[in-house]
Amino acid sequence: MAATQENQPVIDIRNLSCYYGDKLALDNINLTVNEREILVIMGHSGSGKSTLLRNILGLLTPSSGQVEVLGKEISRLKKKELYELRKNIGVAFQNGALFSSLSVRENIELPLREHTDLDENTIQIMTMMKLTQMNLADHGDLMPAELSGGMLKRAGLARAVIMDPKLLFFDEPSAGLDPVTSAELDQLILQLRDALNMSIVIITHELESAFNVADRITVLDQGKQILTGSREEIKASSDQRIINMLGRIARDEDVDAEAYLHKLTHKNLPRK
Repeated sequence: MAATQENQPVIDIRNLSCYYGDKLALDNINLTVNEREILVIMGHSGSGKSTLLRNILGLLTPSSGQVEVLGKEISRLKKKELYELRKNIGVAFQNGALFSSLSVRENIELPLREHTDLDENTIQIMTMMKLTQMNLADHGDLMPAELSGGMLKRAGLARAVIMDPKLLFFDEPSAGLDPVTSAELDQLILQLRDALNMSIVIITHELESAFNVADRITVLDQGKQILTGSREEIKASSDQRIINMLGRIARDEDVDAEAYLHKLTHKNLPRK
């Protein structure tokens, strides 16, 4: 879906590069996320997905390029401005990341208590609405340790969207779930987008889930942006790296045996 002047991107990344020391982790990334769009970021471990997410959230500063989120260039924001911007952003972590000492209800209420001046009755009503939306209405008094994997994901998602953010990030929503529970979570993500009019960025390795929910998919490999396009464009790609990903074919990397042996025998030697 193309952005118009009235519908500017909620995320606009231009020529983003990021280094860890001497290692180039992201190489000239250009990417947009539009209003009410679900963008899926895919790639093998070490491809740069998490680094890209950290740059978008302002946890890392780009080595070069720009990252705009909700019309604000992240690297130019002062600490208080970044704090206010993040109130419009929800993050659902891979394993829920709930506080083990708090009940499910208390975990979900926490952002409202920390970031708003809402009265107790309003907080309880909003929390129950989110519990109901996530099919957790009867489980609010349970502790996180008493929840199944799928329930943990939904509880973490409820906390991420309790303040009705404009932008939601979801890290590996289907990881560790059985196919039925995964499909139910995919459907919930689509319902959330439609009900709350939010834009969603998903990082996932799960091909079926990605193609179930994505409006567009971007594929990263070794910090490079291979392709960003619709589900159909990704499936039709002739790039061998994408073909391997879709076919779950192991990467065939050329290894210089002499260089590898040198690396093993010299890596931990102290410098003279």
